Formats: sequence, structure tokens, C-alpha cells
Amino acid sequence: MKTSTIEKRPAKDQIPPATLLAAEPNRDCQLCPRLAEFRAQARAKEPAWHNSPVSSFGDPRGRLLIVGLAPGLQGANRTGRPFTGDYAGDLLYATLLEYGFATGRYEARPDDGLALRDCLISNAVRCVPPQNKPLPAEINTCRSFLTTTIDSLPRLRAIVALGRIAHESVAKALKLRGATVPFSHGAIHQAGRVKLYDSYHCSRYNTNTGVLTPDMFRKVFAKVKADLD
Repeated sequence: MKTSTIEKRPAKDQIPPATLLAAEPNRDCQLCPRLAEFRAQARAKEPAWHNSPVSSFGDPRGRLLIVGLAPGLQGANRTGRPFTGDYAGDLLYATLLEYGFATGRYEARPDDGLALRDCLISNAVRCVPPQNKPLPAEINTCRSFLTTTIDSLPRLRAIVALGRIAHESVAKALKLRGATVPFSHGAIHQAGRVKLYDSYHCSRYNTNTGVLTPDMFRKVFAKVKADLD
């Protein structure tokens, strides 16, 4: 049985300005042929799903940007909202609610009424990749959208990178030399007016294997909150 699409109705202050909308690829982006073909296959199989590049979500005047890897096949690729509908979203949104970066209730649906406060969520790669593994060329190609997103946030002061790939793409977008900002969970790197905070990705695999515990994840956001306050 096909899963029905639920229309997303963002709060007025969650609708991004034109400068941020310009940072998003169009629905039928063809810049990465492999991802475009995988997206076409998903559309044929599940026509009611989002099956398009997933736009950033949250407060366009937020001081915090969270960058993940890419949409999950049955998560953001299905629902159209970053980290919505998969396990990683359960931990991420619970943490954001705890530290005041979100309000409402997270119910794994784009119409659940959840709103982000002082925070925007995006991905290093905007389209779902096969096996959740984008190729280096795809990461490099999609970085133009990430860079534009970063440049479009007037009050940006903190970026949390979820995982090594997100960290490396953010570092390149910020024009940081990789050797000077090695990825490490809990590490903090200064990039002008912006601080880059590293965290292991909040994936089910990482939490199930103990690579990342909820307490480790919360400590990253506790530090961000304290620094912003």
C-alpha cells in the first residue's frame, strides 16, 4: 500500500526569504546524473513520496545551522523535511526541543506543527543517494548550495556538522584548510565569526553501536547553547 503525502504547512517565520530559496536546487535538478536517476526510480516506485531535493528547514534568521549528510530514503526523501521520518530525526529533534531550538511536538510528519527557533537544518547533499553514500563528485557539486545557504544566513554564529562528510564539506564551504580543522566528536573550530562544532551523526547505526550516545549528542548542543547565550 502506498504511503500518502501529507502537505507541509510551515509557520510564517519558517518560510525562508528569496536569498535562502536561491540556495535550493530545483525539483528536477540534473547536476548529479546518478542521483537524478535514483530519484526517478524512487518516483516510479513511490509516486506519493517527496522524491526531490530536500530543502533546508527552520528559522532563516537563526544563529545555528545544522548540517547532515543527505536525505534518508524513507525519511526526508519520503516526507520532504530534513531528518523527518527516520531514527536520526527522533534524537535530533528531541535534543533541539530540550535546548530551546525547537517548539511544538515532533511526530515524524511535516505537518506536525514543529517549528525551529534560532536554528536551520540542511544537508551537505540535497538528494537521497543510493545506500546513503554520496560520491565525492556529488558532494563537491552540491556544495554550491551549501555555500549559498551559509552565505544567506545573516545572523549565523554556529554550525553543527553531523559526521565527517558534513564536517569536511562545511569546512570547504568556509574555506578552511582540512588539515587545520580535523574532524573529532566534540571538537570546535573557529571560522571568523562562525564556530564549527563537530558531532558524530545521530544515525541508528552510531547509537546502536555506542559510537554516539544521547548524552554525547546533548553535550554538543549544550555547548552551542551556552556559547550563543
